[in-house]
Amino acid sequence: MNPEFIKVVAFAAEKHKTQRRKDADSSPYINHPIALANVLANEGGIIDHNVLCAAVLHDTIEDTQTTAEELRGLFGDKITSIVLEVTDDKSIKDKAVRKQLQVEHAPHASHEAKLVKLADKICNLRDILASPPANWDSERKLEYFKWAERVVAGVRGTNAYLEKIFDALLVEGNKSFS
Repeated sequence: MNPEFIKVVAFAAEKHKTQRRKDADSSPYINHPIALANVLANEGGIIDHNVLCAAVLHDTIEDTQTTAEELRGLFGDKITSIVLEVTDDKSIKDKAVRKQLQVEHAPHASHEAKLVKLADKICNLRDILASPPANWDSERKLEYFKWAERVVAGVRGTNAYLEKIFDALLVEGNKSFS
C-alpha cells in the first residue's frame, strides 16, 4: 500500500467532510471521489499512482477552499496538474458555459486527465441511475446523460474497458429516461 495514497484519501475526506451529494439520502460527498479511484483501479485496470490520487482529489479545488498551491506542496506537480485539467473554473458563473467548456477541453486533456474525466462521468451516471438528485425529473436526468456523452466523445480512445462501461450506462439511461 502506498502511504501517499492514504494521505490523499485522508486529505480529500477532511476537505469534503461537511459536503453531501444531491441524492435523496444526502450521501457523504467523499464517497464520490473514492468511487472514481475504485472504477479506475478495479474496472479500468489503472495502476498509475498519479491518476488514482488525482481521481480522489479531482473536486477539491473546484468544490472546497483547496488551492493549487496547497495540492502542489502536498502532492507534487503531476497530481496537481491532472486535478487542474479536470477542474471547472467556478469564476465562470454561467453553468451552461462551464459545461460547454468541459466538452471543448476534453479532447485536449492529458491521457491521465481523460481517465479521471471518464471515471467521473461513469460514477455520475451510476449515481443518477441508482440514487438521483431528489428534484431531478426524467428530462433533467436525460439531459445530463446527453451532455456526459458529449464530454466523453472527446476522451474516446483512452480506455476501452471504461468506455464500454460508459456506453452501457448510456443505453440504460436512455431506456430509463426517454
